[in-house]
Amino acid sequence: MSTPPVTAAALGLLSCHDCGLLSKPQDGHMACPRCGAPLHPRKVNSVARAWAFLIAAAVCYIPANLLPVMQAGSMFGSQKDTIFSGVVYLWNSGSEPIALLILFASIMVPLAKLITLTYLLISVQRRSLMRPLLRTKLYRLAEFIGRWSMIDIYVVALLVTLVQFGGFATIEPAPGAIAFGLVVILTMISALSFDPRLIWDPIEDKA
Repeated sequence: MSTPPVTAAALGLLSCHDCGLLSKPQDGHMACPRCGAPLHPRKVNSVARAWAFLIAAAVCYIPANLLPVMQAGSMFGSQKDTIFSGVVYLWNSGSEPIALLILFASIMVPLAKLITLTYLLISVQRRSLMRPLLRTKLYRLAEFIGRWSMIDIYVVALLVTLVQFGGFATIEPAPGAIAFGLVVILTMISALSFDPRLIWDPIEDKA
């Protein structure tokens, strides 16, 4: 019969949320010996804070896709483009790879992060015992994508560049671009607020 693994929590060790140092509180002094940050067994109010940022991101996701992200003007008139209308324009103009890149980075990736974080938060609140390793990998994937989320902003900038024709056109940001940037930032903060160790707590309590 295999011996269950010994966890850091079982040994009284705490991980610093600022510098990552694993240490044991000395004489009740709950502070990191390296950086001095307060030590906590789990991130304080992790679920509540992650939900707050996630809901805010979900609210911003709607105007980010419905409102125009830019307004282009030229001697022939003006045009307002949403992210999706830009994808359709690029596809119809023969730039299918760029259209697919924008569709994936600007629409599918933020939506996938919203769905993934929602699933993780609900499973933690229900103290689910199902597939903790898979859920941990999902969190790591969402966190990893979050590090590169600013690429979404660069994709919008690329879209602006593609429709700008020298001095014959002017490009101005529109409200959708602000909402889109907020979605990126808020989902990143939500992922950072979530404590993945909460996934394993019900399994350890049951053991």
